[in-house]
Amino acid sequence: MLAQAIKRRLSKEESQKGFTLIELLAVIVILGIIAVIAIPMIGNIITKSKADSDLATARQIYDAARLYVTAEDNGAFKDAVVTIKGATGTKLGEDLTAKGYLESSIYLPSNKDLITGGLVTFSNAGVLQSVAIYTTSKPTGDADLTYAGDVVLKQKK
Repeated sequence: MLAQAIKRRLSKEESQKGFTLIELLAVIVILGIIAVIAIPMIGNIITKSKADSDLATARQIYDAARLYVTAEDNGAFKDAVVTIKGATGTKLGEDLTAKGYLESSIYLPSNKDLITGGLVTFSNAGVLQSVAIYTTSKPTGDADLTYAGDVVLKQKK
Protein backbone atom coordinates (compact mmCIF):
# COMPACT_ATOMS: atom_id res chain seq x y z
CA MET A 1 0.00 0.00 0.00
CA LEU A 2 2.82 2.40 0.87
CA ALA A 3 4.60 1.48 -2.32
CA GLN A 4 1.50 2.25 -4.36
CA ALA A 5 1.12 5.68 -2.71
CA ILE A 6 4.76 6.55 -3.44
CA LYS A 7 4.36 5.46 -7.08
CA ARG A 8 1.23 7.60 -7.47
CA ARG A 9 2.99 10.60 -5.94
CA LEU A 10 6.06 10.21 -8.14
CA SER A 11 3.96 9.80 -11.27
CA LYS A 12 2.14 13.07 -10.54
CA GLU A 13 5.41 14.98 -10.05
CA GLU A 14 6.87 13.56 -13.25
CA SER A 15 3.89 14.69 -15.27
CA GLN A 16 4.08 18.30 -13.99
CA LYS A 17 6.09 20.51 -16.30
CA GLY A 18 6.47 24.26 -15.68
CA PHE A 19 5.11 26.66 -13.10
CA THR A 20 1.57 27.51 -12.15
CA LEU A 21 0.16 30.93 -12.90
CA ILE A 22 0.15 31.85 -9.23
CA GLU A 23 3.82 31.00 -8.87
CA LEU A 24 4.68 33.18 -11.88
CA LEU A 25 2.57 36.08 -10.56
CA ALA A 26 4.27 35.83 -7.16
CA VAL A 27 7.70 36.05 -8.77
CA ILE A 28 6.65 39.05 -10.88
CA VAL A 29 5.26 40.86 -7.81
CA ILE A 30 8.46 40.22 -5.84
CA LEU A 31 10.62 41.50 -8.72
CA GLY A 32 8.41 44.59 -9.01
CA ILE A 33 8.81 45.38 -5.30
CA ILE A 34 12.58 44.98 -5.54
CA ALA A 35 12.66 47.29 -8.60
CA VAL A 36 10.58 49.97 -6.84
CA ILE A 37 13.04 49.97 -3.94
CA ALA A 38 16.28 49.65 -5.93
CA ILE A 39 15.80 52.17 -8.77
CA PRO A 40 15.64 55.33 -6.58
CA MET A 41 18.61 54.11 -4.55
CA ILE A 42 20.68 53.60 -7.69
CA GLY A 43 19.71 57.08 -8.93
CA ASN A 44 20.86 58.65 -5.65
CA ILE A 45 24.16 56.79 -5.81
CA ILE A 46 24.80 58.04 -9.35
CA THR A 47 23.94 61.65 -8.42
CA LYS A 48 26.18 61.56 -5.34
CA SER A 49 29.08 60.07 -7.29
CA LYS A 50 28.83 62.86 -9.89
CA ALA A 51 28.93 65.52 -7.18
CA ASP A 52 31.87 63.78 -5.48
CA SER A 53 33.80 63.57 -8.75
CA ASP A 54 33.31 67.31 -9.37
CA LEU A 55 34.54 68.03 -5.84
CA ALA A 56 37.56 65.80 -6.48
CA THR A 57 38.31 67.86 -9.59
CA ALA A 58 38.12 71.04 -7.50
CA ARG A 59 40.56 69.45 -5.04
CA GLN A 60 43.00 68.69 -7.88
CA ILE A 61 42.73 72.29 -9.08
CA TYR A 62 43.42 73.52 -5.53
CA ASP A 63 46.47 71.26 -5.26
CA ALA A 64 47.76 72.61 -8.59
CA ALA A 65 47.20 76.21 -7.43
CA ARG A 66 49.02 75.53 -4.17
CA LEU A 67 51.99 74.07 -6.06
CA TYR A 68 51.89 77.01 -8.45
CA VAL A 69 52.06 79.64 -5.70
CA THR A 70 54.71 77.70 -3.81
CA ALA A 71 56.95 77.27 -6.84
CA GLU A 72 56.38 80.54 -8.69
CA ASP A 73 55.96 83.00 -5.81
CA ASN A 74 58.07 81.37 -3.08
CA GLY A 75 54.96 80.40 -1.11
CA ALA A 76 53.53 83.93 -0.68
CA PHE A 77 49.85 82.95 -0.43
CA LYS A 78 48.66 86.32 0.91
CA ASP A 79 45.78 87.56 -1.24
CA ALA A 80 46.67 85.09 -3.98
CA VAL A 81 44.09 84.64 -6.70
CA VAL A 82 45.17 81.99 -9.16
CA THR A 83 43.35 81.49 -12.45
CA ILE A 84 42.75 78.07 -13.89
CA LYS A 85 42.77 79.31 -17.51
CA GLY A 86 43.25 82.77 -18.94
CA ALA A 87 45.45 85.44 -17.38
CA THR A 88 42.63 87.67 -16.09
CA GLY A 89 42.78 87.89 -12.31
CA THR A 90 45.90 85.83 -11.89
CA LYS A 91 48.25 87.06 -9.21
CA LEU A 92 51.38 86.17 -11.11
CA GLY A 93 50.17 86.94 -14.63
CA GLU A 94 50.04 83.37 -15.87
CA ASP A 95 47.53 80.61 -15.37
CA LEU A 96 47.83 77.02 -14.19
CA THR A 97 47.52 75.57 -17.69
CA ALA A 98 50.12 77.88 -19.26
CA LYS A 99 52.71 76.89 -16.65
CA GLY A 100 51.92 73.18 -16.93
CA TYR A 101 50.34 72.64 -13.52
CA LEU A 102 47.09 71.52 -15.17
CA GLU A 103 46.30 70.06 -18.56
CA SER A 104 44.81 72.46 -21.08
CA SER A 105 41.69 70.34 -21.61
CA ILE A 106 40.05 69.55 -18.28
CA TYR A 107 36.46 68.35 -18.17
CA LEU A 108 33.96 68.16 -15.34
CA PRO A 109 33.31 64.48 -14.72
CA SER A 110 29.60 64.96 -13.99
CA ASN A 111 28.48 66.47 -17.30
CA LYS A 112 31.61 66.29 -19.49
CA ASP A 113 31.68 70.08 -19.98
CA LEU A 114 35.07 71.60 -20.78
CA ILE A 115 36.44 73.75 -17.96
CA THR A 116 37.07 77.12 -19.59
CA GLY A 117 38.31 79.01 -16.55
CA GLY A 118 38.06 79.59 -12.86
CA LEU A 119 39.69 81.07 -9.79
CA VAL A 120 41.36 79.68 -6.70
CA THR A 121 41.27 82.31 -3.95
CA PHE A 122 43.45 82.35 -0.84
CA SER A 123 42.97 84.62 2.21
CA ASN A 124 45.49 87.01 3.78
CA ALA A 125 46.68 84.19 6.02
CA GLY A 126 47.15 81.88 3.04
CA VAL A 127 44.07 79.77 3.80
CA LEU A 128 42.02 78.51 0.87
CA GLN A 129 38.85 80.60 0.53
CA SER A 130 37.16 79.15 -2.54
CA VAL A 131 37.51 77.34 -5.84
CA ALA A 132 35.27 78.63 -8.66
CA ILE A 133 34.99 76.67 -11.90
CA TYR A 134 33.65 77.94 -15.26
CA THR A 135 32.62 75.53 -18.02
CA THR A 136 31.43 75.64 -21.62
CA SER A 137 27.80 75.50 -20.52
CA LYS A 138 28.10 79.00 -18.99
CA PRO A 139 30.92 80.86 -20.76
CA THR A 140 30.07 84.16 -19.05
CA GLY A 141 28.51 85.19 -15.77
CA ASP A 142 28.55 83.27 -12.53
CA ALA A 143 30.72 80.24 -12.00
CA ASP A 144 29.15 76.85 -12.69
CA LEU A 145 30.58 75.43 -9.48
CA THR A 146 31.89 77.26 -6.46
CA TYR A 147 33.24 75.36 -3.48
CA ALA A 148 34.15 76.90 -0.14
CA GLY A 149 37.69 76.24 1.02
CA ASP A 150 36.75 74.00 3.94
CA VAL A 151 34.65 71.76 1.67
CA VAL A 152 37.52 71.31 -0.78
CA LEU A 153 40.02 70.63 1.99
CA LYS A 154 37.80 67.93 3.50
CA GLN A 155 37.83 66.06 0.17
CA LYS A 156 39.84 62.87 0.49
CA LYS A 157 42.98 62.65 -1.56
